[in-house]
Amino acid sequence: MPRTIPQTHEILAATRLEHVRYAIRDLAVLAEDLTRQGKQILPLNIGDPVSFDFQTPAHLIEAAAKAMRDGYNGYAPSLGVKPALEAIRAEAERKGIRNVQSVFVTAGVSEAIDIVMTALLEPHQNVLTPLPDYPLYDAILAKLSAQPNPYRLDESNDWQPDVEHIESLITKDTRALVVINPNNPTGAVYSRDTLEKIVEVARRHNLVIFSDEIYAKLILDGEPHISIASLAPDVPVITFGGLSKEYLAPGWRVAWGIFSGDPAVITPYVQGIHKLLRARLSANHPLQYAIPAALNGSHDHVTATVNKLRRRRDLVMAWSQRTRHVSCVSPRGAFYAFPRLDIPESDDTFVRGLLAEAQVLVVNGGGFGQEEGTRHIRIVFLPPETILEQALDKITTYLEKHWP
Repeated sequence: MPRTIPQTHEILAATRLEHVRYAIRDLAVLAEDLTRQGKQILPLNIGDPVSFDFQTPAHLIEAAAKAMRDGYNGYAPSLGVKPALEAIRAEAERKGIRNVQSVFVTAGVSEAIDIVMTALLEPHQNVLTPLPDYPLYDAILAKLSAQPNPYRLDESNDWQPDVEHIESLITKDTRALVVINPNNPTGAVYSRDTLEKIVEVARRHNLVIFSDEIYAKLILDGEPHISIASLAPDVPVITFGGLSKEYLAPGWRVAWGIFSGDPAVITPYVQGIHKLLRARLSANHPLQYAIPAALNGSHDHVTATVNKLRRRRDLVMAWSQRTRHVSCVSPRGAFYAFPRLDIPESDDTFVRGLLAEAQVLVVNGGGFGQEEGTRHIRIVFLPPETILEQALDKITTYLEKHWP
């Protein structure tokens, strides 16, 4: 009897992935094609310090290597190893964060965000996210079939959140509010007044605050960074930190969450987060021993890093001030600038043309979301000054060629 060959059909991806965008890496695929053709790309697209002239501090490397030599190569406790958790709690205290109910270590802030959103949200619910924002938040919400609820960052007010707009967007299905401070992609650092107003909104509407503070030590103009959880010991706040940016170890994927707030309110949610942490076993075990070395050890590298970044930020600002069709709010933290373009074409068309003609790779503002009718690009100012100046000159030439 002849064997029946089953009819084959395409195996389709889930429809919710239609809303997943990650322009930062998606554009890099186009750059790789040009590299294979022998073109040299000037990359101003990804915030990876060690791809340039920044090095992971030696005392972190030694702490991780010692842990491996000492045999800490099996699974770790699900929340994290005791020395790391103790160091993170001490760091929270230095930040002024009180009423800490849980601390946990994750594989990068990305995993932390995924876990805390998964533990909180039902498919029909929404989270207030900044506009523009870091696209990972929207990607995770899409995966959960939950909704981003974008609130405006005010470009005319140094990219501070528009708190009145935040409150106007809240519905019965709004569960949380994302604060990225210092901000990616704008480089803004939020004022105490803005943060206090956000706290009041969260308190009135029983919202969880997700506070992404991965760049908190990279403040370029000297003003203190204020952790929003320090202003609100009663409000549920999960503060994210990690080794990738401040401690120049992005490839290690070591980060943490600090959950503070009234235990009478947040205990069931904390238990849900812990359940998910147990389900994925643990974060990288030996690398967790670099956390106490980082938080309690020398911070000389931070001073050197900030000094470099300040000079490079100033180069970008001088360029924006002398270049037609470009304006830029000065970034005060992190290592990103978000210049506005006064051109008739979309910023997506602009960055693709710039890459094809000038081999400079930046990310279009639409990849982060932006106010309708505006056009931006995100510039990473991590490269050394000579490379950065070369890239900026090429952007100027491209602008002059197409919009003389």
